[in-house]
Amino acid sequence: MINDNQLEEIKTTLEQHIQALDLKGKPSELYDPITYLMGLGGKRIRPLLTLLAYNLYKEDYQKVLSPAAGIEVFHNFTLMHDDIMDNAPLRRGKATVHEKWDDNTAILSGDVMLVKAYHLFLSIAPEHLKESLQLFSKTAAEVCEGQQLDMNYEKREFVSEAEYLNMIRLKTAVLLGFSLQLGAVLAGASKEDASHLYDFGMNIGIAFQLKDDLLDVYADKEKFGKQVGGDILANKKTYLLVKANELATGPASESLKKWLNAEAYNPEEKVKAVTALYDELKIKEKTMELMDDYFEKGFNQLSSLQVKNTNGLQLLQNLTHNLANREK
Repeated sequence: MINDNQLEEIKTTLEQHIQALDLKGKPSELYDPITYLMGLGGKRIRPLLTLLAYNLYKEDYQKVLSPAAGIEVFHNFTLMHDDIMDNAPLRRGKATVHEKWDDNTAILSGDVMLVKAYHLFLSIAPEHLKESLQLFSKTAAEVCEGQQLDMNYEKREFVSEAEYLNMIRLKTAVLLGFSLQLGAVLAGASKEDASHLYDFGMNIGIAFQLKDDLLDVYADKEKFGKQVGGDILANKKTYLLVKANELATGPASESLKKWLNAEAYNPEEKVKAVTALYDELKIKEKTMELMDDYFEKGFNQLSSLQVKNTNGLQLLQNLTHNLANREK
């Protein structure tokens, strides 16, 4: 079984497998954007979780590299299309596909990525193929549902806490849950363990998004690597804004509305003013409390697993803790 020193080996093996995927073809205008986006890297958290979950039960994780890579291809497909919808100029510090090529190319290339993701799942053993595809199809639809809700909420003045949490569950957390669940299914784990791993991924996925929301406002500027307060400037519906809208009354409410509706403003002044409102309403503390609750719910699921590979379990926990404690 793996130990801490082998995590980098697994990451390297996974990355080599991803880079060796057959994602090229003709016309080049259709396939070049795919290899470009996949070549930009990323943390590869989702396929890594699949491999770590599989390894809780079996040692030969190399056998499931292709379906794990399929999850990463799907994830990047969603990013390619999300960037078009968000009109985002950069992805991982480089030009987005729709900026480097055009919107139509990015749409069509993304469509092919979804097809390629399903193709990679065909490497799954016959006894697990139907269940895996059913779970993947359900998850893929939920991710799209989450993205649509996200777009819907940007047009609304008020979004409830429950609505926001459900949106990030669909848009972000279900794919993390599925990544872990797939590893368990492919390893022949019990239904109970697969369910516990799914719930673990769901809960930490929500916690990770809350962490992202927090970092955008409260991160150390030197460590964050991008503009602090970008979500505030974009009036993005984060948990912090949703909670502030819910709690603000009187002058605080009027001030928040003023900044949200302002068309001309000094960016630094707006970030400073809205952050001060968050501080006044103790939004940071409330977000951290909820985030910690979700992390605790997630880790509680791991204690219910029936696995003998305690080192592998510790590795999964360590990886999650490191992500939870990140500063960028």
